[in-house]
Amino acid sequence: MAKQLFGTDGIRGVAGEYPLDAATVDAFGAALGADLHARAPDASVLIGMDTRESGPWIAAQVAAGLAREHVPAIFAGVITTPGIAWLTRSDSFTAGVMISASHNPYGDNGLKVFGHSGFKLPDDEEHAIEQEIMRRASDAAGQPLTLAPDAALADRYLDYLAGTVHGSFGGMRILLDCGNGAAFEIGPALFRRLGADVTAICDRPNGRNINLDCGSLHVESLRAAVLEKGADLGVAFDGDADRAIFVGRSGRVFDGDAVLLIAARALQALGKLDGGLVVATVMSNLGLERALERDGISLLRTPVGDKYVLEEMVRAGAVLGGEQSGHVIFRQFATTGDGLLTALRILEIARNAGAGLEELTAGLEIYPQRLENVRVRERRALHELAAVAHEIEECQRAFGSSGRVLVRFSGTEPLARVMVEGPDAARVDEFTGRIAAAIQKEIGA
Repeated sequence: MAKQLFGTDGIRGVAGEYPLDAATVDAFGAALGADLHARAPDASVLIGMDTRESGPWIAAQVAAGLAREHVPAIFAGVITTPGIAWLTRSDSFTAGVMISASHNPYGDNGLKVFGHSGFKLPDDEEHAIEQEIMRRASDAAGQPLTLAPDAALADRYLDYLAGTVHGSFGGMRILLDCGNGAAFEIGPALFRRLGADVTAICDRPNGRNINLDCGSLHVESLRAAVLEKGADLGVAFDGDADRAIFVGRSGRVFDGDAVLLIAARALQALGKLDGGLVVATVMSNLGLERALERDGISLLRTPVGDKYVLEEMVRAGAVLGGEQSGHVIFRQFATTGDGLLTALRILEIARNAGAGLEELTAGLEIYPQRLENVRVRERRALHELAAVAHEIEECQRAFGSSGRVLVRFSGTEPLARVMVEGPDAARVDEFTGRIAAAIQKEIGA
């Protein structure tokens, strides 16, 4: 049976509305608490949040639900999603809950759950918790608990990140776009501790400006600042800082595909790219696959979602994987995508090589790619939609092995996502439009 609340990245929605209304959030806390208490009588949960104005009340309501099942909650306050994953794994917490909607606007929020392993919960456990939420959803919400953040937790995570770097970044000038999100304090503090000359922008959250014309989805201001200040590079984080997008000294933007190529080459040179492979999703550009092939590196693809990337990394024994969107997993150091950790690794590689991102990505040819979202009223198997299936087949026939077409439903929103990639930009645009129009006609909202 398909899950109804949990998507590819936890539960997400508009704060204050189902499934993020007070009663359902309370039911989530209680359902999670019951699940954990049954597995470990002395269970405890770590809770963190990004800078959205809805974060505090959601945290307090989750804690209330947990308390009804006799599971205490420890509050980390504002911290990154990978910070919660690392602290849950490195301490005695049975689970961690991150309250964030990642790159979404401030009005949205979400609930991400990590087990003690630092991994997101497996699908079957999410399904069991979801069924318990449904059973309890008609109950009235309990009185929210008052939570006091433990600042020492974020400091411990910062210490860990800094300890993964050999040497310093003295003499390097960097720009950080904190997205007015979870990295607004820890990000600049981390890189200054390591000796970098840091200029931070979008580091003044007010609860409503997270991701607003800034961060990993809006790098225009960061690009302009890098060029104006002559910085070595710029890094843009999203709201919960589990992804990072880079800007080189030339102003060129480097996404997760470029990061995977840079990191794969560096690890291969050190003899540390286990299996000679990288894991990415179906969204990664064909140009990345071709560039890796020329370097003797294999690319394994998974469905969209860093959860699925990590699962494949574990199965295949890979040490590096990620998404075009900027989620990159360095399995030696983390169990999830971590924007701050990614930035550390890329700065370290650039420093050691004495080169910029432009030189480190030599030979990477990005194929024209277009992504179009179509809001839908229902999800149906694509083979049941004759006009859509026909357009997809026409696209595949036209491009052959020199292009790709991918049509999938979003795991977090009522959207069909159409991605077409090929050597001819005009043809890419044409087929994207045709497939999107067919979807709109058959199941468009």
